[in-house]
Amino acid sequence: MTAVTEPRTDASTRPALRIGDIELTSPVVLAPMAGITNTAFRRLCREYGGGLYVTEMVTTRALVERNEKTMRIIHHEPFETPRSVQLYGVDPVTTGQAVRMLVEEDRADHIDLNFGCPAPKITRKGGGSALPWKSDLFSSIVHTAVREASRGGVPLTIKMRKGIDDDHLTYLDAARTAVDAGVSAITLHGRTCAQLYSGTADWDAIATLKGEVSRLAGDSIPVLGNGDIFAAEDALSMMEQTGCDGVVVGRGCQGRPWLFGDLENALAGNPLRNQPDLGGVADAVRRHGEYMVDHYEDEFMGVRDLRKHMAWYFKGYPVGGDLRSRLAKVSSLEELDALLGELDHTQPYPGEAAEGSRGRTTRAKRPHLPEGWLDSRHMDDSWYAELAEAELDISGG
Repeated sequence: MTAVTEPRTDASTRPALRIGDIELTSPVVLAPMAGITNTAFRRLCREYGGGLYVTEMVTTRALVERNEKTMRIIHHEPFETPRSVQLYGVDPVTTGQAVRMLVEEDRADHIDLNFGCPAPKITRKGGGSALPWKSDLFSSIVHTAVREASRGGVPLTIKMRKGIDDDHLTYLDAARTAVDAGVSAITLHGRTCAQLYSGTADWDAIATLKGEVSRLAGDSIPVLGNGDIFAAEDALSMMEQTGCDGVVVGRGCQGRPWLFGDLENALAGNPLRNQPDLGGVADAVRRHGEYMVDHYEDEFMGVRDLRKHMAWYFKGYPVGGDLRSRLAKVSSLEELDALLGELDHTQPYPGEAAEGSRGRTTRAKRPHLPEGWLDSRHMDDSWYAELAEAELDISGG
């Protein structure tokens, strides 16, 4: 395979995936990741390959309240098309208001609803990947959101997990509801809430979902697979094994924005892969730093936010512990340039050592749920007070 360290300069115009009226040249979606997928990172990834680049998740309540941080998160620069926003909500009325706001104020070309978050602070209040268990609430949220999005011709999609645990699976029931509501695509992360990010994603569940959606809607509603996409070959394998129409990439692109170039090439039958030497990685880090500074309009804030990416960028490369430590404390572009200058830019791509799993790794845990949540698939009035608190911890986005 050929090493490539520069961003792409051209792309095919052949639609590889259609979501509503949006045509993508690569059937790849960047998964929202809090504190990661801001404008700067999306900009960098776009330079390497095509796809749909989604904002960090924001809560419907914070959006309706026009929380300053939330409004900043959903902001798109002119070069960002199509504009994609992911919402997290637990109330049909607030979700409808948030979708209507995005549509009427022309702030998004695509909206995704998150029903896959496994964070205990969310699920213990009945939100995230716990919510589809309450089938009537899930149905009300999705139908309301699709109705509001359709007023402006904006495609609305959903992302979910298999269920709460292996004894409480929800994904097929949720998919049937979503198809009935008229969603434009469905993404399945092949893990349960209990699994968090542990173990291996269940691609067989993605295949099952694809079969069910095809039975109900033919080819009109794409199914996207999520989970354990760490290389272009993983995406090829997932699509071949499951028949899914596209892939959603999260942790696999942390410190590897060039993965989107690999994915675009692989899915187009092109063997070219990005295998940067250490100099190529340094160049990407420097551009990322510049884009962070532009994003924050503050050099210190931008470079400070870059720190969390350093370990991911240099995974597997021969970079000494002292230099790694100093890179993780960098405070200015000038300092960043000096530290990157200490690297041996001629060091080649280290192969397998730079690949594989990265980001969050966790053990499976008993899901944190409201007491009695699993007793019924339906809501009653007692649960609404619990749900009212589900967005509070993340109301800033």
